[in-house]
Amino acid sequence: MIFGFAVVVAVSALLVALWSFVQSMRNKLPDTLLLVALGVVELLLVAQLVVGIVLLASGEKPGSVATYLAYLIGCLVVLPVGAMWALAERSRSSTVVLGIACLAIPVMVLRLNEVWSGASA
Repeated sequence: MIFGFAVVVAVSALLVALWSFVQSMRNKLPDTLLLVALGVVELLLVAQLVVGIVLLASGEKPGSVATYLAYLIGCLVVLPVGAMWALAERSRSSTVVLGIACLAIPVMVLRLNEVWSGASA
């Protein structure tokens, strides 16, 4: 894993989470700008997936390949599921759902880096 890129992904997700919680406190529904920000984080996660697969293909191995791939792919699923939930129930709490989904990303990226560094399951 490229640690600097992982930090960029985690920080961007934290900023969007903060924005979501501020929007919720202001009683705002998820707007287009917030959804675009989620899309940017998702694009960063796709880039992370590509980098991770390239590193695996080049012969580098994490502590547990299965766990690594599970976190790598799992990161991609969290934001779309959160966005679908938020768009299905357009309310103040849907903005909180987006914030919580964004908070899950740095945790998963941290765990992804731990597994890459040699930690097993």
